[in-house]
Amino acid sequence: MSLQSDIETLWARADEGLTASEAGADERDTLDAFLDALEAGEVRAAEKQGSEWVANEWVKQGILLNFSLRETQRREYGDVAYHDVLPLRSTDDLGERGTRNTPDGTVVRRGASIGDDAILMSPSFVNAGAYVGDGTLVDSCDTVGSCAQVGADVKLGANTLLGGVLEPVENTPVVIEEGVSLGAGCRVTSGFVVGHDSVVGENTLLTPRIPVYDLVEEEVVYGELPPERRAFTRFVESSIGEHDLFDGGAYKPAVVATAVENRTLEATEREEALR
Repeated sequence: MSLQSDIETLWARADEGLTASEAGADERDTLDAFLDALEAGEVRAAEKQGSEWVANEWVKQGILLNFSLRETQRREYGDVAYHDVLPLRSTDDLGERGTRNTPDGTVVRRGASIGDDAILMSPSFVNAGAYVGDGTLVDSCDTVGSCAQVGADVKLGANTLLGGVLEPVENTPVVIEEGVSLGAGCRVTSGFVVGHDSVVGENTLLTPRIPVYDLVEEEVVYGELPPERRAFTRFVESSIGEHDLFDGGAYKPAVVATAVENRTLEATEREEALR
């Protein structure tokens, strides 16, 4: 049987009442093989089909099974004891692939895929099911949520949060396509997709509930930032702007997207050289 069919069968059994205490060696072997495939990048929680990102439901089911069919255990990392259903990911393979992670506080959970020549600065956290592409920088105080998909040559500025979207399994997780630069303090949540080679200003919130005013195509879009855009936060007048409680009017956040300028690209290239 294929790994996908094994996971789908195990999912059906769990749906019928299989518990962690009842799961045996065969079930754990399937779960471990699945985590190995995730870490190797052989399976991913979402993939691009044509121009759209689509969730791989069975992969997200496999991640959930690794929580529901395992029992919490006492584990140790260095001199620190902790309790979790999953251990941390082994990082023995990173050095030979040109990837570096700084001590203490770089936490990569089992089932996360880390590409070649990547940089993980401490403190940072990469959750189970996340995918971090080749040459990507995960800076200090960054969080890459469960199932988040981060392409190659991406820069996540310090204190950046990428939400994941593990449930429901049919929903696409947060996606950061290749070549993107996110400024410090950015937040990307609820399955938002950032198109390739975009540059996002610091402290920008990207979520499907906030409109993106794309000045290139002169349209308002939700849930995505088109490729090759320079984006930043602005505030627009709210529909309750004339309410008596708001002295001077009320405003709501929005994102403005323009074409990436040459000087912006040159700045990111200089930063790449410094890295």
